[in-house]
Amino acid sequence: MFAVVREKMWALACRARVGLVARRDAGMVTSEYAVGIIAAVAFAAVLYKVVTSGQVGAELQAIVKKALDAKM
Repeated sequence: MFAVVREKMWALACRARVGLVARRDAGMVTSEYAVGIIAAVAFAAVLYKVVTSGQVGAELQAIVKKALDAKM
């Protein structure tokens, strides 16, 4: 009888430990979200500046023009 009770208690303790570990790393905290959002906005701003620059715009127009003028 003691062995059965001990096994059940051990199983409950293991499940509780696994649950605590899973909850501890469940997701990002608010500060991590803030840093992630700031990094995403900074990357978007740099990408916007690059894409709207004169040289890149001209290259994109040339690519589109070449694709439209292609003969099949």
